[in-house]
Amino acid sequence: MSSSSKQPVKPPVVQPGTGNNIIVNPCQRLNPVLNHVRNVGKEFGDIVPDFQVGRTTAVLFLSLKYHRLHPEYIHTRIEKLGHSYNLRILLIMCDVSEHQEPIRELTKMCLINNITIIVAWTPEEAGTYLSTYKQFEHRPPDLIKERVDKDYLSLLRTALTSISKVNKTDVETLRTSIGSFADIARTPSAQLQTLPGFGQVKVRRMKDAFDKPFRNSATSIVPYTTSQPRPSKGKEKDKTGEREPSVLWGDDIDVSEFTTPAPEPISASKAGNAQPRQVSEGEVPRKRPPSPVWDIELDLNDSDLEDPDIRAPEAKRRKEDTDTNDDEASTGTL
Repeated sequence: MSSSSKQPVKPPVVQPGTGNNIIVNPCQRLNPVLNHVRNVGKEFGDIVPDFQVGRTTAVLFLSLKYHRLHPEYIHTRIEKLGHSYNLRILLIMCDVSEHQEPIRELTKMCLINNITIIVAWTPEEAGTYLSTYKQFEHRPPDLIKERVDKDYLSLLRTALTSISKVNKTDVETLRTSIGSFADIARTPSAQLQTLPGFGQVKVRRMKDAFDKPFRNSATSIVPYTTSQPRPSKGKEKDKTGEREPSVLWGDDIDVSEFTTPAPEPISASKAGNAQPRQVSEGEVPRKRPPSPVWDIELDLNDSDLEDPDIRAPEAKRRKEDTDTNDDEASTGTL
């Protein structure tokens, strides 16, 4: 027996036709989804996508289990597909437990490349999607549109039933009891509650639909922006020129209870009246050591530190001692 006879016979690959068959890429011949494609024919063809379900519709098939092992595969397939078809579909087989993050990333990729994404949970569901796309290839979109008759009663029923809690029976009651749509919208709530089947909740929803503006509370504060600040009450008081008395700080409250007394600054008069220590003959006057840092900066307020006289107390004391000695010398000379 030759080696060629042992190889499995591959299905013939034909060029895509224009019939009622789904064109299948030869790389998908072992896909179990093909066993669930019913009511339409299948044939293998030399195509770029995995399935061609219409003249302008292509389907790429991706298993999340395979995508987890080969994440670059789908990007290569999309690049080869390009813009060859008007409707491009990515049919995902969800066969893993942790599927949220892969589906989220694939959705972003499909949005960027203008691809429709469909998630199937079983091979039967995936085969149904392929069969439906082929069966509805030449059907108009009117089949999935809501059919609304053009007569007045049908339009009135469609408009009023769009309000929550209002059904077709209520529409017939309104039509026979009140009349036209304009009369229903102008009817007060008290009169609507007298009708059978109309309570407070249903009447309130109807009046909200008729009278409530379309702009919600989030868009109703547009004028108050950063460029147009909201006027404060303080500006209104400035216009009148009057200021209301403070409520907290009255005359009967001692302010000293809430404040810490500041240290008394040394005035020039006290410094001048200070009696210098008598120096005996032959004694060398000893200089006063400079004050430590904590005595100058930590015990003073911020406002006191700005005063240049307090910033340099040692220089001020030296100057005062010099002036005092000069006064005594002049007095002794006189």
